[in-house]
Amino acid sequence: MTGHPAGGAAVTAVRSEARQLVPALMFIALVVAAVASLGTPLITSVATSFGVSLGAAQWTLTVALLSGAVATPVLGRLGAGPHRRATILATLTVVVAGSALTVLPLPFAWLLAGRAAQGVGLGLTALMMGVARDHLPEQRSADVIALISVVSIIGAGVGYPLAALLAELGGVRAAYGFGLVVTAAALLIAWRSMPEAPEGRSAHVDVAGAVVLAAALLLVLFLAGERTVWSRHLAVAAGLAVVAVVLLCVWAVIELRSTAPLVDVRAVRHPAVAGANLAMFVGGIGMYLLLTLITRYAQTPSGTGYGFGLTTFVAGLVLIPFSVLGFVAGKLTPRLRTRITGPLLLAGSAVVVGGGFALFAAARSDLADLFAAMGVLGFGVGGFSAAMPGVILAVTPKSETSSAMSFNYVVRSVGYSLGSAIAGLILAGGTGRGHVFPDDSAYTAAALVGIGAMTIATLTSLALARRRSSETNP
Repeated sequence: MTGHPAGGAAVTAVRSEARQLVPALMFIALVVAAVASLGTPLITSVATSFGVSLGAAQWTLTVALLSGAVATPVLGRLGAGPHRRATILATLTVVVAGSALTVLPLPFAWLLAGRAAQGVGLGLTALMMGVARDHLPEQRSADVIALISVVSIIGAGVGYPLAALLAELGGVRAAYGFGLVVTAAALLIAWRSMPEAPEGRSAHVDVAGAVVLAAALLLVLFLAGERTVWSRHLAVAAGLAVVAVVLLCVWAVIELRSTAPLVDVRAVRHPAVAGANLAMFVGGIGMYLLLTLITRYAQTPSGTGYGFGLTTFVAGLVLIPFSVLGFVAGKLTPRLRTRITGPLLLAGSAVVVGGGFALFAAARSDLADLFAAMGVLGFGVGGFSAAMPGVILAVTPKSETSSAMSFNYVVRSVGYSLGSAIAGLILAGGTGRGHVFPDDSAYTAAALVGIGAMTIATLTSLALARRRSSETNP
């Protein structure tokens, strides 16, 4: 009889911890995603305020994505070890310090350094998933991990309009000041709520693998972000692309031979994981392609014969349907997962994103059309992002959660960067000599390319579903 109250007290304590932990995980994932996306709406303001070119100002976004992609696999491995709490707190401290650099009246180079430090926080998303899987009940953790994945994407939709509004009201420093406030809050919340990792985890980090992978990712994302390199220095770009491929091959060999690999390449080669990462890569290209097309179309002056000439802030409001419906899809997906397998959910979500492309290609003469297309995109991206962790983690040991999801994030980042680059290349190809803006038909052509990408993502997901079905019913 005396054991029941103690047992009840233990259950109550676990539930209380979960109630505190889940909002903390969500908030941190949202903050690091929103802060990293601050560069998008502020590019023009930065160019004006610092007296630099738009190309140079673009690096306030690119450098955050680069540092995030490079830091993510390292943080993923550290997060799989016994010092996960210390890793989370140290990373958020770096992000807060970077946020301070973006606010202080320092030269442009310091702003870039601050943005690079903010981008490191993107690697925390996978760690938040690892914490959820270790410290929450199995079903609860699966739902929370799905929402963390969604929140890490829709954070851009939250940060974009708010940063644009603050920039219009108080200048670029005010917008970056918002980043300082929320990152400081995230650090405080993490300090109060993040538990220690379970005992028995390895703390080794493959330094050689980290350096080689960082170099390869820097080249890949640089080539994806700097479109002028391809148009003006094709031979140099092709040479760098070959070097990047060689470095990735060298990295794979290092990981296979390492006793404590940065990423378990053997696990990544599992058909379910490899297929999911391929779907994420191709799907990421398509998703960011449409996001780029819609935001650019909305801000194109109506005098060109199309577009709406929206200000940065109003254009940011177009992202609200993306965020809202993305979150709705993230909440619905865990419920659907009890009836539909993860790969089929990926396929269905890819079809929805393809529908957003079709809608944009067929109807964009009214602003409501853009809101509708953005909402469809958000719903598809939300479902895709929520279903992805379940597909990968179903065949991943609990101790490797952070590492496996960090690799998936790197794949997603490269896909997003290529999607943005492809959008720019297609629109640049559709811009007549002496014209500033592309022809309207270029947007249609880009949408058709996006439909092709989502078709590949759908077929890949269906192949995963077929394989799982054959394994379940031999």
